[in-house]
Amino acid sequence: MNHYENSDHRNYWTDADVEAHWDRVAGIYVAENNKVKTAHDQRFVESVQHLRLENAQTVLNITSRDAEADDFIKRSNPTVTVLNAEISAGLMAEASKLRPQAIQEKIETYSELPFPDGFFDRVLSLETLEHAADPIAFLSEMHRVSSKEAVLVLSCPPATSELPYRIFTALFGGHGEGPHRFPSSKEVKVMLKKTGWKLLLHKGTVLIPVGPLTLQQFGERVINAFQGSLLAELGIRQFYVCEKY
Repeated sequence: MNHYENSDHRNYWTDADVEAHWDRVAGIYVAENNKVKTAHDQRFVESVQHLRLENAQTVLNITSRDAEADDFIKRSNPTVTVLNAEISAGLMAEASKLRPQAIQEKIETYSELPFPDGFFDRVLSLETLEHAADPIAFLSEMHRVSSKEAVLVLSCPPATSELPYRIFTALFGGHGEGPHRFPSSKEVKVMLKKTGWKLLLHKGTVLIPVGPLTLQQFGERVINAFQGSLLAELGIRQFYVCEKY
């Protein structure tokens, strides 16, 4: 843990490099995700269980990709305002085709968000932390733009997912992840604490991301029975639910 306490957690790429990757793959993003639709949509199904949307007014969805989370959030609470923030203009264009009703805003960097202090009472960040050049700055900015009563729901693949990701990409292709570093859950917890986020729940999910639905559901029953163990760390999507200290 001391190693993480003394780290600045910075990565070697820039946010512009991340933007360029998602622009390159924007045209195939939705089609590739549809090949693993159940595992892909699990992020949205799980998220709405923790966002406490019944009392929400403003949700920041960052980064929003094709803005699919907007659908799930609005189904849970049709009155909530969702702002879909995205770094890739290419993905924003795809989102506009699919969901012209979605409110979108372009961001230039994860380290400086163009929103006022305390504006959002819910923040959703799915598979983005691992791409930020400066994850501490990103978490700090989400903290800044959220209200005192805010809830943050964040997901991120763990370090154990790196090898399976490379094998899957080599065998099946896909849109790739571009510049990324999957952090261990221990590192994510340290980063959250450093940036003023109090962890309420950590949950490993998606133990078996491909195969028959019954097999995937079996994997979820197994991983749910062993939360807090090394087995849970093998889930390719780790969820963190937080509030402000």
